[in-house]
Amino acid sequence: MKNSEKAASRANITDIAKLANVSTATVDRVLNHRSGVREATVQRVLRAAAELAYLPENDLYAALTPSAMRISFVLPKGTNRFIRMLGDTITYSQDSWTPYNVKCKVDYVEGFNPEVLAASLTKQAERADGVACMAIEHPLVRDAIEELVDKGKHVITLITDISNTRRAAYIGLDNRAAGRTAAYLIARFIGARPAKVAMIAGSLSYRAHEEREMGFLYMFKELFPTVEVVGLREGLDSAEENYRLMRQLLEQSPDLAGIYNIGGASDGVAKALKEAGLAHKVVFIGHGLTPDTRALLIDGTMDAVITQNPQSSTMNCIRIFANLRDRRPVMSGIDPVQSQIIFRENLP
Repeated sequence: MKNSEKAASRANITDIAKLANVSTATVDRVLNHRSGVREATVQRVLRAAAELAYLPENDLYAALTPSAMRISFVLPKGTNRFIRMLGDTITYSQDSWTPYNVKCKVDYVEGFNPEVLAASLTKQAERADGVACMAIEHPLVRDAIEELVDKGKHVITLITDISNTRRAAYIGLDNRAAGRTAAYLIARFIGARPAKVAMIAGSLSYRAHEEREMGFLYMFKELFPTVEVVGLREGLDSAEENYRLMRQLLEQSPDLAGIYNIGGASDGVAKALKEAGLAHKVVFIGHGLTPDTRALLIDGTMDAVITQNPQSSTMNCIRIFANLRDRRPVMSGIDPVQSQIIFRENLP
């Protein structure tokens, strides 16, 4: 008989309890995968069982490996191509998360609907250990996030934040600075002259879009007072709606000099500009480097795109969830999200 087999024949729960300095009841709970034992104690019991060769090597390895942390990303479905790229990045990057021992999935919900988003977040309490979401500023969503936190689930807001909640972190741009940047670019492209500019948002129920609007308006007020902001429309990240709204803006202000698309579906804005023969005359700034905005930069319809890296954003979320699980400082190892301004000449 091999030494390990002899040891296994001699070792019992009492031996493991003595070596691990715990009760036999605790050993029994650990070996039978019952709850109520701290993780550090579980690991101590399992190491004692390993030393005494109580468990077969494969069983011991499985027992020593903690269950993967389940992470849900709740994103709005629709025609916003940057959000779709973000979701695809999460889906196709599972191998990258292996060192963090997490399993990620994406749930798409109806965009701009707080009731649907709140209901989805509530369901995540049974499905996930951590939830990253694009939040909507609404009491129902706020209550759903608080309910998740009360149940011991970690919540991160992604791309757009929400006020007055116990969310663990926000990963995204400084959106007020993004709006100021868009205004600065438009003003510099237009030059020192009186002019009219306008905005199209996805929805101001997103705090990100509200903050971008605020930054945009105040930049003109502070530094470029001769530029008049003639209106704000909400296109719900729909190419068709953005096309209709852009046509309407051009009819109301034929001398429009600049347009800032705060949200997605820039192709709808571009279509209206091209049909009006203004594709290279109206300064056009938007968000999110995607295949369509890339093409619009190349053909000169768009002048600049303010964007962030979807891979970096998702990786930051994973690292934060791992920090929370392992009781490290929340932002340990996390680099702030950097905005990038992409022109035709510096396309990556």
